Amino acid sequence: MEYKDYYKIMGLKRDASQDDIKRAHRKLARKYHPDVSKEPNAEAMFKETAEAYEVLKDPEKRAAYDRLDPNLKSGQGFHPPPNWDSGFEFRGGGFTSAGGNGFSDFFEELFGQQAHAAQFNARGQDHHAKVVVDLDDAFHGAARSISLQSPELDEHGQMRVVNRTLKVKIPKGIKEGQQIRLTGQGSPGMGQGVKGDLYLEIHFRPHPFYHAEGCDLHMQLPVAPWEVALGATVKTPTPAGTVDLKIPAGSNSGNKLRLKGRGIPGTPAGDIYVTLSVVVPPADSDQAKALYKEMADKLAFNPRSGMGV
Repeated sequence: MEYKDYYKIMGLKRDASQDDIKRAHRKLARKYHPDVSKEPNAEAMFKETAEAYEVLKDPEKRAAYDRLDPNLKSGQGFHPPPNWDSGFEFRGGGFTSAGGNGFSDFFEELFGQQAHAAQFNARGQDHHAKVVVDLDDAFHGAARSISLQSPELDEHGQMRVVNRTLKVKIPKGIKEGQQIRLTGQGSPGMGQGVKGDLYLEIHFRPHPFYHAEGCDLHMQLPVAPWEVALGATVKTPTPAGTVDLKIPAGSNSGNKLRLKGRGIPGTPAGDIYVTLSVVVPPADSDQAKALYKEMADKLAFNPRSGMGV
């Protein structure tokens, strides 16, 4: 029996991360897929790559494999040392039995009956896409039609981009950055393998009033000088409708107030944080100018007193 260097087969170093392993597998699977590859040894390389990935993607199998002598070379005669796999429980892989297309004797010797459960009916790849929805959709839920561009291989094995329109249910309470999974909307599988899934990452369209952080919303609320100085109850918009917000006397521009439970629905619901922004009325009439002159004379207010000037 010949030793197989799974890292060399996948073009990886022994300290490769799981992300490195996944990327290498995707690249090699596309290169050697028997249905589309023009390589003369495509089927053999596809199987060899699948076998290497079956071991390296699984933390238990990889850790056991790494116990073998790292100085062994592909093609060398090999017999596993006694108890090399002690302490490992090998679970089934990502392939289903297809009969007659098993992994190598090397894999069979190392992982025993697991070789019979890992064949070449491969599941299709998952796809990922970002979609933009309205903030209101997170408050009420919605059904939206979205258009996506997906890469696909045509009957000649050439890559092309196709447009797809899907109807997607936006659940009430969804947050920015969350994903919606559409089962079976990814790449087709190989043989009897099922299709992959499509994951949609949700982003909110810019809103004129609010921006979201998790379940919470943040907004700037324009207020008049007398509303913060004397205190007031003012009408304030929220995605669920207008509410009355009480502004304490002596507030100032930049102060924050909270509308508890008025943010994105959930368990618990988020809050809305309101930052006060004082808007000074323009001196655009004789009456307004007279009022400002009277304030300057009677209040003797110096906003720069804290600066020593």
